[in-house]
Amino acid sequence: MVWALTAGKVDTRGLELEPVVSDIQTLNEWALEGRLEVTAISAAAYPHVADRYVLLPHGASFGEGYGPIVVAPAALTLDELRATEIAIPGRLTTAYLVLQLALGEDLRVRELPFDRIVDEVRSGGAGAGLVIHEGQLTFADAGLEKVLDLGLWWLDETGLPLPLGLVAARRDLDRFDDVSAVLRDAIQAGLDHRDDAMRYAMGFGRGIDAATADDFVAMYVNDLTQDMGERGREALTRLLGSEPEIV
Repeated sequence: MVWALTAGKVDTRGLELEPVVSDIQTLNEWALEGRLEVTAISAAAYPHVADRYVLLPHGASFGEGYGPIVVAPAALTLDELRATEIAIPGRLTTAYLVLQLALGEDLRVRELPFDRIVDEVRSGGAGAGLVIHEGQLTFADAGLEKVLDLGLWWLDETGLPLPLGLVAARRDLDRFDDVSAVLRDAIQAGLDHRDDAMRYAMGFGRGIDAATADDFVAMYVNDLTQDMGERGREALTRLLGSEPEIV
């Protein structure tokens, strides 16, 4: 999506667009302040910013039987995991919300930047780690074991895809329809020119190889990204406990 916008591959309908790159927890925190007009946020963060933002139907990421995972140096039972300090990528992330749904709210957690969690667990600084992004594919390279797959847990519980990231537009924005259409077209352009979009995305790949990056994109850029549709809305409502406002 961002590649298409920066490469001029879509009609921006007169909108002035300035991409801002940051990690998801930072974007969640900025959304609490209403800092950006259009922003990616964690699905779990939306109830905290619903007074400032509405959701767009395009650009969301859903896991179809996969999602955030919990890793540890060795296998743990769920009861053992509940008694273990878990490094998490942020309290506003969907990963943390689903972890609480799976294990209960009485957990010992410590927040770390998402890209430090695997190393923290490998070094013994934390007993387990809640891993998002490409760490879901590379944790075994660090000698760690998967002890809980939250995407699979969610699918078993609900039969629905797991909503992870969403795109939100600030309520004082005048042109929701145009913004939504530009994002939809940018996503499609990225899918239509996958190789070019992947080369651009590798610049933000945090050292992973091209094959891993391609696998990760294949997991989370899908039909529900283009438009979450009724199935995506149902999953989001199930996760949040109430129907969110989507324009």
